[in-house]
Amino acid sequence: MNLSRLDLNLVVALRALLEERNVTRAGERIGLSQPAMSAALARLRRHFDDELLARTGNAYELTPLGVALRDRSATACDLLERVFSSQADFDPAAETREFTLLASDYGAAVFGAELARNVHQEAPGIRLTFQHPAPSVVENTATVLSTVDGLLMPHGVIDGFPTVDLFQDRWLCLVADDHPEVGDELTLDELAGLPWAVYQRPFDAPAARQLSMIGISPRVEVSVQTFQMLPHMVEGTRRVAMIQERLARRAVRSAAVRVLPCPFEAVPVQEALWWHPVHAQDAAHIWLRHKAAEVGATLAGPDAKQPDADRL
Repeated sequence: MNLSRLDLNLVVALRALLEERNVTRAGERIGLSQPAMSAALARLRRHFDDELLARTGNAYELTPLGVALRDRSATACDLLERVFSSQADFDPAAETREFTLLASDYGAAVFGAELARNVHQEAPGIRLTFQHPAPSVVENTATVLSTVDGLLMPHGVIDGFPTVDLFQDRWLCLVADDHPEVGDELTLDELAGLPWAVYQRPFDAPAARQLSMIGISPRVEVSVQTFQMLPHMVEGTRRVAMIQERLARRAVRSAAVRVLPCPFEAVPVQEALWWHPVHAQDAAHIWLRHKAAEVGATLAGPDAKQPDADRL
């Protein structure tokens, strides 16, 4: 495909047509007249050799190719916007810009909150948006990363993209403070026999994989979409859960729970910031990565090794 022969404005028109499924509304959305949008649709149909929008009664329905192109055109538009908004220079005190980061509630609460405080002090015009990553981040990492500014995720889930390590955390166990069967320590037999509350997004929870490696299949009674719900699902029950230490400190303040060491050597969480190579030379993104590294070093403690600035 020779991109120099393509009119990239057609990408914008394609997205509007496939999302609106109406020529007039699509034209209004991107500022084109109805005849101009009809002409764009005709050009797109010739290019793809497909109707894309097929009339059914008084409405249009997407063809199978149209359905496949809907998400791809949205991703392409997002990527083009990021490419053409790249800057050679960036003054954080004067700029107004939004950065979007994908993160679990753990990443947003532990790292994101501290990052937001630092950004507020240095760059009051900068907005941070934190969103939950969809499961497609594992299957289509390049596509997802190309449309956001970064992904907060521990090592062991994705690979092959630029990253900077932020901080390390360890896994602990939670039980109710009045649990009738658990004393000052948990045993492997108790982990195997007690009911569990678990985080239901397995790609964000390598602790679940670690349990399976030591032959324990948790008997799950409750699964939740946020780590911060786990203490409340354990409180007043026989359940057990695993949670990161930095959240566990907050858990004992918000729920009647006890925090206990894991009865096995759980591999620590190494939280990292991942990004797409398309952002590598963008001055604003370089500033964001340096700021993330600074905040991560603060969380990691005074003895933590500082990231190599030249690699950010």
